[in-house]
Amino acid sequence: MKNVNQTTRMLCEGAVSIALAYALTFVELDLWFQGGSISAAMIPIILFAVRWGAPWGIAAGAVFGTLKYFLGLDSFVLNWISIIFDYTGAYAMVGLAGLFKRRANLIPLAALVAGAARFIVHYISGVTVYAEYMPEEFMGLTMTSPFFYSALYNGGYMLPSTILAVAVCAALMAPLRKFLNGEDLK
Repeated sequence: MKNVNQTTRMLCEGAVSIALAYALTFVELDLWFQGGSISAAMIPIILFAVRWGAPWGIAAGAVFGTLKYFLGLDSFVLNWISIIFDYTGAYAMVGLAGLFKRRANLIPLAALVAGAARFIVHYISGVTVYAEYMPEEFMGLTMTSPFFYSALYNGGYMLPSTILAVAVCAALMAPLRKFLNGEDLK
């Protein structure tokens, strides 16, 4: 019976994390016309992933990303490939924070890994899916390479979002230590 209760608890915590992440999307700073914003939405997924592990964190991130697209009023996509890259896949990678499962003392590092992994997916999307839409000039610089443009564009919102996630996770490390380490589950 313990496994059933623990699974139910994990699924409920996952649903709450996804809902909280979605609620946090309403408090974000939009930067670019085609998308990209500074947000704390990764933090609940990171906390969930560290508590329950990478497979469940990746699943929660994928569900959140997909819901963010379908429920978002300002979702910008070109085709189904950009939905997979920029929403489902990018937020699924946030679940890689779960590689640090039950290691509350490493949650800032988990947040850094999550942000970097999400950036990589957005970067690949920018280089492949959005390359043909690269402007001639961006941020006062002449754009000649989709690789540079994607790094600049996606780094413009992912770097501050990742710094925010690392800082908040570092601040939550001590108060949530027992929770993140799963001490209440034993």
